Amino acid sequence: MGIGGEESHGQGPHGDDPEGEDPRGDDPRGHDHPSYGDREAAGELPRVRPGSILLASTDLLEDTFRRTAVYVIEHNDAGTLGVVINRMSQTAVHNLLPHWTDLAASPRAVYVGGPVKQDAALCLGVMQRGADPDSVFGLRTVSGRVVLVDLDADPEELADVLEGVRIFAGYAGWGIGQLADELRHDSWMVASAMPGDLLAPAQSDVWSAVLRRQPWPLPLVATHPIDIARN
Repeated sequence: MGIGGEESHGQGPHGDDPEGEDPRGDDPRGHDHPSYGDREAAGELPRVRPGSILLASTDLLEDTFRRTAVYVIEHNDAGTLGVVINRMSQTAVHNLLPHWTDLAASPRAVYVGGPVKQDAALCLGVMQRGADPDSVFGLRTVSGRVVLVDLDADPEELADVLEGVRIFAGYAGWGIGQLADELRHDSWMVASAMPGDLLAPAQSDVWSAVLRRQPWPLPLVATHPIDIARN
């Protein structure tokens, strides 16, 4: 699925600010910290690429993306496309795409991939170690063992090369410059994904788990309350 010309997820949480003020107020993670852009330029943080995970900052309070982990599938000059990997829906894979049920990782539910085109399904899979994605029809490598799976392919032909798949309804999209602007406002933290993040069980807190394996001091953010006023 390409991203050129697709609808984006909309203006970011720190969109146009006519007064030029920082709407976040004091940063509970520390004062006078350099911006993401400065840290990226200095080589202190990983750049966004296919296979990155965007972790919503504790300042990102809109319901759509609060405490989300977004797996990046495409990132290029046309924009960025990814799926939220920690929002399970109440729809069973069996009810939507029954022939994919056996390959779907537990819980066998459709996940809400994002606000764009929620009537369309997108599938990511994790390859078995040593398996070649070019050996069968319907797989395109995203990063490492993670592949984009063509839902028109025959799941029985993929069963021997895939550990499992996750099916998403909708995706998150950013147009030219949108994600960069949100990163400058520290709306997202960037990390590298592990294959297990995509197939994590329902009880897993993927957002916290990814943060906890990052360099210090990011693990502290994993325990930070979302709404300070409630604590």
